[in-house]
Amino acid sequence: QVRLMESGGGSVQAGGSLKLSCAASGYAYGYYMAWFRQAPGKEREGIAARDKVGVTSYADYVKDRFTISKDNAKNTLYLQMNSLKPEDTAMYYCAADRWLSGNWDKQDEYNYWGQGTQVTVSS
Repeated sequence: QVRLMESGGGSVQAGGSLKLSCAASGYAYGYYMAWFRQAPGKEREGIAARDKVGVTSYADYVKDRFTISKDNAKNTLYLQMNSLKPEDTAMYYCAADRWLSGNWDKQDEYNYWGQGTQVTVSS
């Protein structure tokens, strides 16, 4: 059973930084992993992903500010978020799956999800 647990969320002022972590357990390496976020009243959106060999993808609106990485020894996925803006306020989720049949930023592609961690950016 795959389990994902996010941590690292919190409140920060605009321009600040946060680093989210997603600890994975219950599976071997070789999964696609991604970060999604969902703001109140909005759909869940993919913001960054890492494929099985470490190639990364980003949504245009975060690619110059956020960095996705993974520590294979710890089986932990990270999201370094810099230059945060109030519009980055959302619940952030980690997702994983062995295979993707479509685009990395579609939530239906992933079967495994964490419980989320809240990020709040004040102006």
